Amino acid sequence: MPSRPRVVIIGAGFGGLHAAKRLAHAPVDVLLIDRNNYHTFQPLLYQVATAALDSGDIAYQVRGIFRRQANFRFRQGDVVGFHPAAKEVELRGGERVGYDYLVVAAGAVYHDFGTPGVRENAFVLKSLEKAETLRSHVLGRFEAAAADPRSVERGALTVVVVGAGPTGVEMAGALVELFDRVLGADYPELDLRMARVVVVEAGTGVLPTFSGSSQRYAERVLRRRGVDLRLGSTVAEVRAEAVVLRSGEVIPTQTVVWAAGVRAHPIGEVVAESLGEALQRGWRLTVEPDLSLPGHPELFAVGDVAGAEGPDGRLLPQVAQVAIQGGKHVARAVVRRLQGLPSEPFRYHDLGSMAIIGRNAGVAELSPALLGLKLRGFLGWLGWLFLHLVYLPGFRNRFSALFSWAYEYLTYDRHARLILTQRPDTWEAEPAPSTLSDVTPDRETLDQVLT
Repeated sequence: MPSRPRVVIIGAGFGGLHAAKRLAHAPVDVLLIDRNNYHTFQPLLYQVATAALDSGDIAYQVRGIFRRQANFRFRQGDVVGFHPAAKEVELRGGERVGYDYLVVAAGAVYHDFGTPGVRENAFVLKSLEKAETLRSHVLGRFEAAAADPRSVERGALTVVVVGAGPTGVEMAGALVELFDRVLGADYPELDLRMARVVVVEAGTGVLPTFSGSSQRYAERVLRRRGVDLRLGSTVAEVRAEAVVLRSGEVIPTQTVVWAAGVRAHPIGEVVAESLGEALQRGWRLTVEPDLSLPGHPELFAVGDVAGAEGPDGRLLPQVAQVAIQGGKHVARAVVRRLQGLPSEPFRYHDLGSMAIIGRNAGVAELSPALLGLKLRGFLGWLGWLFLHLVYLPGFRNRFSALFSWAYEYLTYDRHARLILTQRPDTWEAEPAPSTLSDVTPDRETLDQVLT
């Protein structure tokens, strides 16, 4: 009996998951490869970092999601090579996996724009581990300040968020609430008026992709709640205990959250080099209108790694909805290829944008297809909560997140205030390394800082 075509999907993000789901009843075998055995709901990583949710609330085991899909298999691994002539991808360790169709849905990593010190000294929000590390670091700074109040002058209680897009705004709003409403009771020996959240943004406003009225509302709420907004400012260097602006100002801080931009996952460069293709802006793969790669109808790219264009000729935004719709489209394209039908161009339907600034304060701008409504304040905040509950995978995750949000709303408390992980340079109880090689990070470790 001849084997069925195999569709290999790289990445268990939004695009990869929805491509696999849409192939549930197709005459193919689906293999999804990811370095983690779980899907992370990345829009809520900042809530893990600010103690509002546990890691388990926003992650779900991939095998659990597809346990009822007979044609699905999962492989935990890290794709490091691509061999188009043999139709194989190479995993770390040397194993090769064959495919008939390949979907690259590896997502994005943060882009430091070449700013000195970012890789070594800044935190990013692209994984559960990094969110937990940031939470532990922030809480650890409060413990350090409680033990030595002089550390406050060195920036122990100052958090600098670089970037005022949705991630930066939501992070800043959550941090000031954590400081003002929760940690004040935990640390009565500290003057929490010394705790600061500084947002540094190169542009002239926050939430630059939103309308002017929503930008002004978000800026007003952030300032009213105590966030120090530095608009029109650019970071020149990130040091271990300070951020240096291009203006020359030095902001003492021991916590820098980098939310200034993203670039496509490096696997896209591996694929492009193997095919001899040039990359688009943001290191995205060049794709045909149907999201296939030029000259290779068996290869597709979706989401943040794909250089798909909208009707205006601009690259589509690197947001979850683009990945979700792209994943579904690629699944349909594969089925049409198997049926001998021509592929169709991908058409992205913009549903709108949402962001919250904190309790009872949010902005939601729906697309014209959804009446073009603009919601601000409590309604915008409520709409954001509802949408994120709908897209969270798994009933348990939805129930747990809803319970945590309700509990926090009623009690002004956050239950996930645990110091679980710390950076290696703060593990003071660890024995000193015995050789130089023990303290020298390898190239792979350095390359993973922003991934």
